[in-house]
Amino acid sequence: MYKILYNIGMKVGVYCNRSAKKFIPIQKTLFAGLEKNHIAYEVYDRPEEIGNIDVLVVLGGDGTILRVALEAGRRGIRLLGINAGNLGFLTEFEGEQTEEAVTLLCEDFAVQRRSVLEIEVSGQKMYALNDAVFQRRYDERSENNVVSITAEIDGNKVDEFVGDGIIVSTPTGSTAYSLSAGGSILTPDIEAFILTPICAHSLHNRPIVYADSSELRVFLSGKGAKLSLCLDGQFARSICDSDSVILRKAPFFVEFIKRKNSNFFSKLLFKLNKWSN
Repeated sequence: MYKILYNIGMKVGVYCNRSAKKFIPIQKTLFAGLEKNHIAYEVYDRPEEIGNIDVLVVLGGDGTILRVALEAGRRGIRLLGINAGNLGFLTEFEGEQTEEAVTLLCEDFAVQRRSVLEIEVSGQKMYALNDAVFQRRYDERSENNVVSITAEIDGNKVDEFVGDGIIVSTPTGSTAYSLSAGGSILTPDIEAFILTPICAHSLHNRPIVYADSSELRVFLSGKGAKLSLCLDGQFARSICDSDSVILRKAPFFVEFIKRKNSNFFSKLLFKLNKWSN
């Protein structure tokens, strides 16, 4: 969903990935542009430093954005990404477009809402903007390290997935790990999630797109079986056969600042061509 907003009284923060190769020249250009346009800003190196702001400009790649996205979403802070990393699917501007990014903040811009996954494991709630990955754990004492995961949507059995695990992805995450595992690409405005098997041992296991208003339950088959749960690429916890696992749409979303003429498919083509080289 796009909504046009204006920058009246806007408070800006800048979150930096100082390890990014292109960081220094992009930062200099950004700060110079903000100061030229009399936009006050604060600079943060850690997510816990983020103050009371309206917009957070993120210098880095997708990993940098993922580190702050959920906190920003909970607090209603909009994100503007400038790519100082590699791929940058979540960034609106490339590093050489930093001046254009500042100009956008000074004019009117569109805001796009991205859905978030809520993952509840035995009463513990966690969240992910990209994906929740349930994957096998290697045990050198075991003769068989594949996992068997049964999925139910709204109480109806979907399938039993035997292999390395499954990925449950938002539309935002459909261009990440899920895509590498053969999942479909979803446009950001689609109200759906995608369940993608990882290296399934059966040819009938295929990615499944389902409505984000549904509730997905995951069951781990086999007594004593365990797997790892990773959220947005980070290990979250271990899952065992006695755990209750429920995935649903979170009660909040993450808002990204976009150009009014932002085109998902042109960006997708550019990024996929860059990724393929």
